[in-house]
Amino acid sequence: MAGFLIPSLLGILLFMVPIKYNDNWTIVVKIMADMIGTALGDYLPLLCVAIVTISAILGVISLKRPSFITTYPVVDKTFSATPVWALIRVIGAVFIWLTYLKIDAGENDTGIIHMITMADAGGFVLTELLSVLVIIFLLAGLLLPFLLDFGLLEFIGALLTKVMRPLFTIPGRAAVDCITSWIGDGTLGVMLTANQYEDGYYSEREAAIVATTFSAVSITFSIVVLAQVKLMDYFGIYYLVVCVIGIVCALVLPRIPPLSLKKDTFLVPGKAMGEELPEGYTSSWDYGLDLACKRVAEYKGIGQFLESSLKNAAGMWFGVLPVVMCIGTLALVLALNTTVFETLGLPFMPLLNLLDIPEAAAASKTMVVGFTDMFTPSILAASTITSNMTRFIVAVVSVTQLIYLSEVGGLILGSKIPVNLPELFVLFLERTVISLIIASAFAHMIF
Repeated sequence: MAGFLIPSLLGILLFMVPIKYNDNWTIVVKIMADMIGTALGDYLPLLCVAIVTISAILGVISLKRPSFITTYPVVDKTFSATPVWALIRVIGAVFIWLTYLKIDAGENDTGIIHMITMADAGGFVLTELLSVLVIIFLLAGLLLPFLLDFGLLEFIGALLTKVMRPLFTIPGRAAVDCITSWIGDGTLGVMLTANQYEDGYYSEREAAIVATTFSAVSITFSIVVLAQVKLMDYFGIYYLVVCVIGIVCALVLPRIPPLSLKKDTFLVPGKAMGEELPEGYTSSWDYGLDLACKRVAEYKGIGQFLESSLKNAAGMWFGVLPVVMCIGTLALVLALNTTVFETLGLPFMPLLNLLDIPEAAAASKTMVVGFTDMFTPSILAASTITSNMTRFIVAVVSVTQLIYLSEVGGLILGSKIPVNLPELFVLFLERTVISLIIASAFAHMIF
């Protein structure tokens, strides 16, 4: 029992218990990441450059399947890539070097390299995203086994399956992913989901649902977005609306395409928990405790812990950071230098007018640009929209859209979670429509 309780309670303390720090609610892992980030400071971008470069080089070499990669499972799992993903890693490496060296980044330059390296594109991805993610990935990778490997998910899964399965069509253990994302960071939720899928505890359908529906935006990010549009006085009702929309999306999206078309197949058969209480157990509590203790009994000690930690951290560092650099930069270049997202936002005009939203034309430009980055809609709203109602709606929608390529979307694409780019965009649009309708209804009552 101690082997289950002590590591699991430590995992809960690290990832799931909210702590007030510097007047903000956060989690211990995020506090540790911030401290390390502050200490390392200017060295973090260089570390990211090294990681993305190594990933690109070994990703290309892995196409030939050399023995020094295939002989070691962790190395093979970390660096092996298909030709498409190897190309994405190479593009990410090119972008990060151009950005780090500030090549052709003059203020008056309008060339493609300047578009890549400018502070709001490649510069933002490198200094504001990768330099934060690199520490979070390291700490989360090293410490996630406390949540994953000592029976906590088995215990929670047994308790909550009767709630999660009928409502959201997923196992009870997914509640841990949601809480970790909600209190800490959506990237942690995606990491947790990817691990569970690769280890055989989620099916293809379940992993896709959890990653795109339950990897919620953290409270901290939500505060930053609302502060951007200068509406912090409304935070209570704002976050209530965000939670309502999150629940509605979690109820609806698993039951419609593309998520409803996913198959219940597993990468590793035989690991998933059964849905019914087996004979010999009087309650879900007893069943969950027994499952947890059996999981601990199968654990192989510190060696397995270190192997799991190394696999988690290396996979996120070398597999995901290059994808975020490549796709995040490309998305921001399109958003900042073309009318692509303005054009894509035009179909929302009839719905915006139907919902009687002030400054509908300006609001329409923020609807699809959130696919690139969560902060971009609120930045546009703050600079182009004067109506508090419309600013409120944009702030809500930009958080509940959830799937932005510069971070969560890029992480999903870089993992083995079975969701591709077109499916992510369809899910993004579905979430946008649901969010817009609900947020507008609340906004009309508030303003």
